[in-house]
Amino acid sequence: MSKIVDSPSNTAPLKSNSFPIKATLLLTSTLTVMSGATIAPSLPAMQEYFANVENSALLVRLVLTIPALFIAIGGLFAGQLVDKMGRKPLLIVSTLLYGIAGGSGFILNSLGTILIGRALLGLSVAGIMTGVTTLIADYYTGQKRANFMGLQAAFMGLGGVIFLSVGGFIADLNWRFPFLIYLSAWAILLAIAVTLYEPKREVDNQTIESSSVTKPRMPLEVLAMIYGVALFYMVVFYLIPVQLPFYLQSLSNASASASGLAIASSTLASSIASLRYGFVKERMGFVSIVVIAFGIAAVGYLVIGLAGSYNLVLLGLIVAGLGFGLLMPNLNVWLSSIIPDALRGRALGGLTTFFFLGQFLSPIVSQPITNSIGLGRTYSFSGVALLVVALIFFALKKQVKSFCQSC
Repeated sequence: MSKIVDSPSNTAPLKSNSFPIKATLLLTSTLTVMSGATIAPSLPAMQEYFANVENSALLVRLVLTIPALFIAIGGLFAGQLVDKMGRKPLLIVSTLLYGIAGGSGFILNSLGTILIGRALLGLSVAGIMTGVTTLIADYYTGQKRANFMGLQAAFMGLGGVIFLSVGGFIADLNWRFPFLIYLSAWAILLAIAVTLYEPKREVDNQTIESSSVTKPRMPLEVLAMIYGVALFYMVVFYLIPVQLPFYLQSLSNASASASGLAIASSTLASSIASLRYGFVKERMGFVSIVVIAFGIAAVGYLVIGLAGSYNLVLLGLIVAGLGFGLLMPNLNVWLSSIIPDALRGRALGGLTTFFFLGQFLSPIVSQPITNSIGLGRTYSFSGVALLVVALIFFALKKQVKSFCQSC
């Protein structure tokens, strides 16, 4: 029986250590966080512009998060495509679409058409995130993979800081201007085409019997747990870009630029934590990192919920960011370490689906809660939920390790 095996060429280690490849992988990764965060500071002004549209409060929030729904849908197919058609071709097509769909909001004049453009943006992000993360997992192994995925998450966070800050300042001029930032993807497109290489894929003619001995078992229990953590993490995390501009406006009449800087502070803290992920992973297991990350984030959300001033909210955002910054690289490395190479793209595509399904569900889950108990209490409630999940993982640590030796 023949099967496809991912096998980088003999020159792959040398190639993957080159600066142009590393820089391209990191810059491409920033496009994923830009998909939603860039226009977050524009939401209050956009809502005012479309005030006469029925259900505009929810629809404007969906402009921020509907890409996440289509990233979730696209992730299911991107995982299949990246294993069948290749990593690099998918990245090129997705990045081209990204610039077109992302920039469309600058010229579109109805919430309906803006939402369509945002949906197409989501499909492009699914291809980008699945393609670039799978390439990183292909190019690097072991501790190098953990270090680089921590660096990837940090660059995503740093990209968020830049895009949120710039988006906030230009949103004060006009809420449409942040949509132009998406066109920067086309500058990265050339680097993708020139620097990245496709891992060699060879046919291995092994018998069914030998394949059954060497092929690792798909760890479905751990896979389901990782996907569940990713979903919960994103539902809670996305309370920051979705609800914080409105919370700060009600708390201190903060401007769009002030909201952008506040969200960027959390993203910066997240980047700092992600940079240290490799150091943390050398000393702790995957489950322990989940416990620590959720515990720190819980403290941050409780501070945000109880804050009475802009500065205290800022403090809470920084603390929460330190916790969340450990989670994304932890889940990526965890999944990459337990999945067979030939199925890696599909598994990481599934993780992309659950990450961004959580983003899409965040305003749908949080809006009824905020309408009922207010924004401050919503953050406090979320902090308690984060703490409860951290305690559950701490209590069940031994049980998790019983079916996951690498945890």
